[in-house]
Amino acid sequence: MELEYPDDLRYLDSHEYIRLDGEIATIGLSAHAIDELGDIVFLDLPEEGDAILVGETFGSIESVKAVEDLYAPISGTVIDRNEALIQSPEMVSEDPYEEGWFIKVRVDNLDDEMLAETMTAEEYRLQVAGEE
Repeated sequence: MELEYPDDLRYLDSHEYIRLDGEIATIGLSAHAIDELGDIVFLDLPEEGDAILVGETFGSIESVKAVEDLYAPISGTVIDRNEALIQSPEMVSEDPYEEGWFIKVRVDNLDDEMLAETMTAEEYRLQVAGEE
């Protein structure tokens, strides 16, 4: 099955994605990472109002195979978390990019430097292909 990597997202080498809409960032995990993890059984996400720091862990995702830390692609304040995924973490596998987002963050300082560590969808496709 061909996994999708939407072009409007930026990706980390640790497989998180970020979608920027003004100063609001939506963060989730790529289809590749979810596919590799297998059946998702638990998701630990920060609460609304929590601060996250670029490069630091902001939660974890647990599957039947492993527990993986989630890394923040930006710094900011959590303004929303996907409560539906907390209740039913397996839903992330069905639609990681639209319904399966993890948190929404108000970005502290929006500049090009912040996204310097991220990849375009094409760069991410090449990295994933190299891992297989």
